[in-house]
Amino acid sequence: MLLKGKNAIITGSNRGIGRATLITFAKEGANVFAHARKETEEFRELCSALSQEHNVCIEPVYFDMTDEEAMKNGVKEVLSKNKNIDILVNNAGAVNQVRLFQMTSIEEMKDEFDINFFAQIQLTQMISKVMMRRKKGSIVNISSCAGLDGNTGMLEYVSSKAAMIGATKRLAIELGNYNIRVNSVAPGLTDTEMGNIMNPEMQEENYKKLVIKRKAKPSEVADAVLFFASDMSTFITGQTLRVDGGMLN
Repeated sequence: MLLKGKNAIITGSNRGIGRATLITFAKEGANVFAHARKETEEFRELCSALSQEHNVCIEPVYFDMTDEEAMKNGVKEVLSKNKNIDILVNNAGAVNQVRLFQMTSIEEMKDEFDINFFAQIQLTQMISKVMMRRKKGSIVNISSCAGLDGNTGMLEYVSSKAAMIGATKRLAIELGNYNIRVNSVAPGLTDTEMGNIMNPEMQEENYKKLVIKRKAKPSEVADAVLFFASDMSTFITGQTLRVDGGMLN
């Protein structure tokens, strides 16, 4: 098992890519603090089932990523139970409806940056301090191919994900002396609720660009996260890995 005995935090782990990453990490032997914004019975049952099936500790933790005090309290709760955090997966995010930038208010742009960028950086500040004391760790940021290529009608999403890709490089430099690796996974079209926000016409146009003409399964993106989180990538940092089905055309 690639993560046996490792301790991880995964944000936004109740659905989509975060949920797939949680399942993958549990299968690979990791103990996970599984973050979600709201408590649900279904998510509690998932965490319990994964714990029993894989003989690991999957513990749900709830807070709003855009609420600074709530995040601080959530992190305090996590560290009161386990101060040895090896892996942080910054996955929580949001995307608004697709529209031209003239139709998007600055407040709406700020809201998306809050969750897609500033909240991730704030959590990284908190957890990296723990990793720095231990002189080891891996941080994986979930960005997007949109942040690399630019997508029509998604200015705030594209910009926030591009910011995360840029931050990945800078964080890798600043944390490298502490043996902390920082990398980014950039999914393309993925079969998730968020990934299906594009209208059918836009999705069809994107399919034409792909060598593998389908959406990614969330588990396929999770495998890329696993690569960066595990010891398979001990000499890789500051990189962004596209998981896009060959968006070459």
